[in-house]
Amino acid sequence: MNFLEELKWRGMLHNATPGIEQELASGMKRAYIGFDPTAPSMTIGNLVQIMILKLYQLSGHQPVVLMGGATGRVGDPSFKSEERSLKSFDELDNNLAHQVKQFHKFLDFENGDNKALLVNNLDFYKDMNVLDFLRDVGKTVTVNYMNSKESVQKRIETGLSFTEYSYQLLQGYDFQRLYEDKNVIMQMGGSDQWGNITTGTTFIRKNLGKSAYALTTPLLTKSDGSKFGKSESGNIWLDPEKTSPYKFYQFWLNADDQDLPVFLRYFTLKSKEEVEALEREHADNPNAIKRILAEELTIRVHSQEDFDSVQLVSELLFNKKATKETLMKMDARSLETVAMEIPSSTVSKDLIAQGINILDLLSEETNILNSKGEARRAIKGNAVSINKDKVSSHEAIVNQDALLHGRYIMLENGKKNKLMVIAE
Repeated sequence: MNFLEELKWRGMLHNATPGIEQELASGMKRAYIGFDPTAPSMTIGNLVQIMILKLYQLSGHQPVVLMGGATGRVGDPSFKSEERSLKSFDELDNNLAHQVKQFHKFLDFENGDNKALLVNNLDFYKDMNVLDFLRDVGKTVTVNYMNSKESVQKRIETGLSFTEYSYQLLQGYDFQRLYEDKNVIMQMGGSDQWGNITTGTTFIRKNLGKSAYALTTPLLTKSDGSKFGKSESGNIWLDPEKTSPYKFYQFWLNADDQDLPVFLRYFTLKSKEEVEALEREHADNPNAIKRILAEELTIRVHSQEDFDSVQLVSELLFNKKATKETLMKMDARSLETVAMEIPSSTVSKDLIAQGINILDLLSEETNILNSKGEARRAIKGNAVSINKDKVSSHEAIVNQDALLHGRYIMLENGKKNKLMVIAE
């Protein structure tokens, strides 16, 4: 795989410094992308840069993940309309540790000459005092040079602290240290990082007398102009505890048809030939492509087991002919997902343990039906089921034997009216 050609056909190459094509053709090279741990997990917005590192590794080169243990303490002003609120050191350290675990799902850190490397830029600064920083780092570029950067110009009128102003110095020095210590010849990132990245190439040229390279990808936006990476309900996290695999899967299924060609090229690991064949085969059915992409990403970001669980949840929620077998296959987390997607009602676990009459459960404890009379008529009409088993008598008692995974009971009144009882 040729890395630059791969980026070009995918539409993922925005800008690159001259000479990089020849440099990459001369053998395995190291390149890095920096990630500041300012959030408790990475989001799908980070997937673009993760894909760049993945494609770089698949091209036979060595990707380097630079975790911003230091820069995360400062805050990058790029494309921020106001000053960031600083995180505590403990929070940043916890975020960093969690994100490191996430990276191990996407890149190979174990095998081959081009196995991925991970570096924390806090190691560059933890023993440096302010005088060392001003002499070794601050002297490299002029204030005029720093003021010319877009990230500074956009904020200079509304307010920019020296803390955020100095961010580009830290990022530039990061590149210099990686070049010196690890022979990393290129920094990659989003197009909003071009100014910070080229500060790094300037550091290397002025302080080391060497040449280094920069490469950026376009900022990904949706067809409606909104920022990629969020749904109406907020961030789409790569952590299953923050965004369930089901909601993650649904995000891709619900993508706008106009965004699909871009999303497919940015996020699939399929080849150009496979992508083009897929688009020809399903030219009149974009939903089929969405399902294929959603499956690939759910398995890669989460797991095959999580995807299988997503399929069961989807079957239970949307297939009117879903059977008890589907429900019985579901683990506790899948049932929790179902409870988040349909109405739910909390009932005392002690009450269930004692045994509760079905009429009381339907009308008084859960309100899936408005009255005992209405509940009685629904049962007589064969409309009520517990865990997919029809209820035939209004004298039926529901007890702990009905609890799935010791916590859940699924009630249904007809095919459309579903409710999850949560025993607590």
